Amino acid sequence: MTVLVLGLLLFLGMHSARIVAEGTRTGFIAARGEKAWKGLYTLVSVLGFGLVVWGYGLARQQPVVLWASPTWTRHLAALLMLPSFVLLTAAYVPGNGLKARLGHPMLLGVKTWALAHLLANNTLADLLLFGGFLAWAVLCFRSARARDRAAGTRYPAGSAARSGLTLVVGVIAWAVFGFWLHGPLIGVRPFG
Repeated sequence: MTVLVLGLLLFLGMHSARIVAEGTRTGFIAARGEKAWKGLYTLVSVLGFGLVVWGYGLARQQPVVLWASPTWTRHLAALLMLPSFVLLTAAYVPGNGLKARLGHPMLLGVKTWALAHLLANNTLADLLLFGGFLAWAVLCFRSARARDRAAGTRYPAGSAARSGLTLVVGVIAWAVFGFWLHGPLIGVRPFG
Protein backbone atom coordinates (compact mmCIF):
# COMPACT_ATOMS: atom_id res chain seq x y z
CA MET A 1 0.00 0.00 0.00
CA THR A 2 2.98 2.29 0.59
CA VAL A 3 3.87 2.38 -3.11
CA LEU A 4 0.28 3.34 -4.03
CA VAL A 5 0.15 6.10 -1.41
CA LEU A 6 3.54 7.49 -2.48
CA GLY A 7 2.42 7.46 -6.12
CA LEU A 8 -0.82 9.26 -5.26
CA LEU A 9 1.06 11.87 -3.22
CA LEU A 10 3.46 12.55 -6.10
CA PHE A 11 0.89 12.49 -8.91
CA LEU A 12 -1.98 14.30 -7.21
CA GLY A 13 0.40 16.55 -5.29
CA MET A 14 2.01 17.81 -8.49
CA HIS A 15 -1.41 18.21 -10.07
CA SER A 16 -2.50 20.26 -7.03
CA ALA A 17 0.14 22.97 -7.39
CA ARG A 18 -2.43 25.49 -8.62
CA ILE A 19 -4.67 24.66 -5.66
CA VAL A 20 -2.22 24.78 -2.76
CA ALA A 21 0.97 26.39 -4.06
CA GLU A 22 0.12 28.90 -6.78
CA GLY A 23 2.73 31.33 -5.45
CA THR A 24 5.47 28.70 -5.44
CA ARG A 25 4.52 27.62 -8.96
CA THR A 26 4.52 31.21 -10.22
CA GLY A 27 7.85 31.90 -8.51
CA PHE A 28 9.41 28.78 -10.01
CA ILE A 29 8.26 29.75 -13.48
CA ALA A 30 9.50 33.33 -13.03
CA ALA A 31 12.93 32.14 -11.87
CA ARG A 32 13.47 29.16 -14.17
CA GLY A 33 10.99 29.51 -17.02
CA GLU A 34 7.85 27.72 -18.11
CA LYS A 35 9.75 24.92 -19.87
CA ALA A 36 11.57 24.04 -16.65
CA TRP A 37 8.23 23.94 -14.79
CA LYS A 38 6.65 21.73 -17.45
CA GLY A 39 9.69 19.43 -17.35
CA LEU A 40 9.52 19.07 -13.57
CA TYR A 41 5.73 18.68 -13.70
CA THR A 42 6.01 15.93 -16.32
CA LEU A 43 8.83 14.09 -14.55
CA VAL A 44 7.08 14.03 -11.16
CA SER A 45 3.71 13.18 -12.76
CA VAL A 46 5.10 10.26 -14.78
CA LEU A 47 6.97 8.92 -11.75
CA GLY A 48 3.85 9.28 -9.59
CA PHE A 49 1.63 7.64 -12.21
CA GLY A 50 4.03 4.71 -12.54
CA LEU A 51 4.02 4.23 -8.78
CA VAL A 52 0.20 4.43 -8.70
CA VAL A 53 -0.12 1.70 -11.35
CA TRP A 54 2.50 -0.50 -9.68
CA GLY A 55 1.17 0.10 -6.17
CA TYR A 56 -2.43 -0.55 -7.16
CA GLY A 57 -1.38 -3.78 -8.87
CA LEU A 58 0.48 -4.88 -5.74
CA ALA A 59 -2.47 -4.00 -3.50
CA ARG A 60 -4.87 -6.00 -5.70
CA GLN A 61 -2.80 -9.14 -5.03
CA GLN A 62 -3.74 -9.04 -1.32
CA PRO A 63 -6.92 -6.96 -1.16
CA VAL A 64 -8.22 -5.54 2.09
CA VAL A 65 -12.00 -5.74 1.59
CA LEU A 66 -13.88 -2.94 3.37
CA TRP A 67 -17.50 -3.70 2.41
CA ALA A 68 -19.59 -5.96 0.21
CA SER A 69 -20.33 -4.56 -3.25
CA PRO A 70 -23.67 -5.63 -4.75
CA THR A 71 -23.54 -6.70 -8.40
CA TRP A 72 -25.76 -3.77 -9.49
CA THR A 73 -22.99 -1.31 -8.55
CA ARG A 74 -20.88 -2.63 -11.44
CA HIS A 75 -23.75 -1.91 -13.84
CA LEU A 76 -24.19 1.58 -12.39
CA ALA A 77 -20.45 2.21 -12.72
CA ALA A 78 -20.51 1.13 -16.38
CA LEU A 79 -23.41 3.51 -17.01
CA LEU A 80 -21.71 6.41 -15.19
CA MET A 81 -18.62 5.90 -17.32
CA LEU A 82 -20.60 6.96 -20.40
CA PRO A 83 -20.89 10.63 -19.33
CA SER A 84 -17.35 10.43 -17.98
CA PHE A 85 -16.00 9.55 -21.43
CA VAL A 86 -18.11 12.27 -23.06
CA LEU A 87 -16.80 14.85 -20.56
CA LEU A 88 -13.20 13.74 -21.11
CA THR A 89 -13.73 14.03 -24.87
CA ALA A 90 -15.20 17.52 -24.41
CA ALA A 91 -11.89 18.66 -22.92
CA TYR A 92 -10.16 17.95 -26.26
CA VAL A 93 -12.68 18.72 -29.02
CA PRO A 94 -12.41 22.45 -29.71
CA GLY A 95 -15.56 24.53 -30.03
CA ASN A 96 -17.99 22.16 -28.31
CA GLY A 97 -20.90 23.27 -26.15
CA LEU A 98 -19.95 21.19 -23.09
CA LYS A 99 -16.61 22.95 -22.75
CA ALA A 100 -18.30 26.31 -23.31
CA ARG A 101 -20.91 25.61 -20.63
CA LEU A 102 -18.84 23.71 -18.05
CA GLY A 103 -15.41 25.28 -18.51
CA HIS A 104 -13.49 22.30 -17.15
CA PRO A 105 -15.15 19.11 -18.44
CA MET A 106 -12.08 16.94 -17.84
CA LEU A 107 -12.27 17.54 -14.10
CA LEU A 108 -15.97 16.67 -14.14
CA GLY A 109 -15.14 13.53 -16.11
CA VAL A 110 -12.51 12.55 -13.52
CA LYS A 111 -15.06 13.14 -10.73
CA THR A 112 -17.57 10.89 -12.48
CA TRP A 113 -14.92 8.22 -13.18
CA ALA A 114 -13.78 8.21 -9.55
CA LEU A 115 -17.32 8.11 -8.14
CA ALA A 116 -18.32 5.29 -10.49
CA HIS A 117 -15.33 3.21 -9.42
CA LEU A 118 -15.84 3.95 -5.73
CA LEU A 119 -19.38 2.61 -6.04
CA ALA A 120 -18.31 -0.59 -7.78
CA ASN A 121 -15.15 -1.43 -5.85
CA ASN A 122 -14.70 -2.28 -2.21
CA THR A 123 -11.07 -2.51 -1.13
CA LEU A 124 -8.76 -0.20 0.75
CA ALA A 125 -6.68 0.31 -2.41
CA ASP A 126 -9.85 1.31 -4.30
CA LEU A 127 -10.80 3.76 -1.58
CA LEU A 128 -7.34 5.34 -1.65
CA LEU A 129 -7.10 5.48 -5.46
CA PHE A 130 -10.60 6.53 -6.43
CA GLY A 131 -11.30 8.50 -3.26
CA GLY A 132 -8.03 10.39 -3.73
CA PHE A 133 -8.86 11.25 -7.32
CA LEU A 134 -12.41 12.25 -6.38
CA ALA A 135 -11.22 14.59 -3.62
CA TRP A 136 -8.56 16.06 -5.93
CA ALA A 137 -11.05 16.62 -8.77
CA VAL A 138 -13.54 18.35 -6.47
CA LEU A 139 -10.88 20.70 -5.07
CA CYS A 140 -9.28 21.30 -8.46
CA PHE A 141 -12.64 22.10 -10.10
CA ARG A 142 -13.47 24.61 -7.35
CA SER A 143 -10.05 26.21 -7.70
CA ALA A 144 -10.27 26.39 -11.50
CA ARG A 145 -13.74 27.94 -11.38
CA ALA A 146 -12.53 30.51 -8.81
CA ARG A 147 -9.58 31.41 -11.08
CA ASP A 148 -12.00 31.75 -14.02
CA ARG A 149 -14.24 34.10 -12.02
CA ALA A 150 -11.29 36.17 -10.81
CA ALA A 151 -9.91 36.50 -14.33
CA GLY A 152 -13.33 37.03 -15.94
CA THR A 153 -12.75 34.02 -18.20
CA ARG A 154 -15.47 33.33 -20.73
CA TYR A 155 -15.39 30.25 -22.91
CA PRO A 156 -16.50 30.71 -26.52
CA ALA A 157 -19.89 29.29 -27.42
CA GLY A 158 -19.75 25.86 -28.96
CA SER A 159 -21.29 24.78 -32.21
CA ALA A 160 -23.90 22.06 -32.55
CA ALA A 161 -21.66 20.13 -34.96
CA ARG A 162 -18.71 20.15 -32.55
CA SER A 163 -20.97 19.21 -29.66
CA GLY A 164 -22.40 16.31 -31.69
CA LEU A 165 -18.88 15.19 -32.59
CA THR A 166 -17.93 15.29 -28.90
CA LEU A 167 -20.90 13.10 -28.01
CA VAL A 168 -20.23 10.56 -30.79
CA VAL A 169 -16.49 10.28 -30.05
CA GLY A 170 -17.18 9.99 -26.31
CA VAL A 171 -19.74 7.21 -26.80
CA ILE A 172 -17.43 5.31 -29.18
CA ALA A 173 -14.49 5.67 -26.76
CA TRP A 174 -16.71 4.42 -23.90
CA ALA A 175 -17.83 1.38 -25.93
CA VAL A 176 -14.33 0.50 -27.15
CA PHE A 177 -12.82 0.81 -23.69
CA GLY A 178 -15.68 -0.90 -21.86
CA PHE A 179 -16.21 -3.80 -24.24
CA TRP A 180 -12.68 -4.47 -25.48
CA LEU A 181 -9.89 -2.68 -23.59
CA HIS A 182 -10.85 -2.61 -19.90
CA GLY A 183 -10.52 -6.38 -19.52
CA PRO A 184 -7.06 -6.80 -21.05
CA LEU A 185 -5.67 -3.57 -19.53
CA ILE A 186 -7.29 -3.58 -16.08
CA GLY A 187 -8.19 -7.24 -15.59
CA VAL A 188 -11.92 -6.63 -15.09
CA ARG A 189 -14.57 -6.95 -17.81
CA PRO A 190 -17.39 -4.46 -17.12
CA PHE A 191 -19.74 -6.14 -19.59
CA GLY A 192 -19.27 -9.83 -18.91
